Amino acid sequence: MPKAGKKYEAASKQVEPRPYSLNEAVPLVQKIKFTKFDETVELHMRLGVDPKHADQMVRGTVVLPNGLGRSKSVLVIASGDKQREAQEAGADFVGGDELVAKIQGGWIEYDAVIATPDMMRSVGKLGKVLGPRGLMPNPKTGTVTQDVATAIKEIKAGKVEFRVDKTGVIHAPVGKVSFATDKLLENASTMIQAVIRAKPAAAQGKYVKSVTLCSTMGPGIHLDTVVFNAKQL
Repeated sequence: MPKAGKKYEAASKQVEPRPYSLNEAVPLVQKIKFTKFDETVELHMRLGVDPKHADQMVRGTVVLPNGLGRSKSVLVIASGDKQREAQEAGADFVGGDELVAKIQGGWIEYDAVIATPDMMRSVGKLGKVLGPRGLMPNPKTGTVTQDVATAIKEIKAGKVEFRVDKTGVIHAPVGKVSFATDKLLENASTMIQAVIRAKPAAAQGKYVKSVTLCSTMGPGIHLDTVVFNAKQL
């Protein structure tokens, strides 16, 4: 392991070895930031699920009330009138089979992908490209839909997809360190509640095992999970 830098170590010393409330953690993340760029604030939630079992998969979407601090570039794969609808709704890239071919060639300059149901036969070829990046359109997350205009507007407004990884952890952005503290706090709380609501019926025991809040380059701040697990009772 490379040795942590002096600025990181100085930031770490300001984090006490105890669980923090969300109200304490958010302003502390902002206070100990030491880089010059506007870092993303991230939530990392370890859950008491085994994602190897389909009935314990945790995934969903949530529209953060204060956005993410930047507008996502949205690609829409559709045909006919739905292409015009997507363009009018503000999609950054719109097309049909020609876009599928471009993506198959390795093009990845977009943040979200929406497809209409009639195009899924073609889009299905993109699993190896889009799947590892979490961008494969899915009806459960609202990205396979006839209502492309609504899907585009939600993503542009700050819609975030979350999905537990193979180790049982959800990693999700909740804003930028430059956000007003109350707005960042509202975003983080909204994300946590969305994950709690997505608890699978098959999950046994303690659902929220740990929650860490951090900025892109900053040290992690461990949150008190008692309140999050109590809200499931």
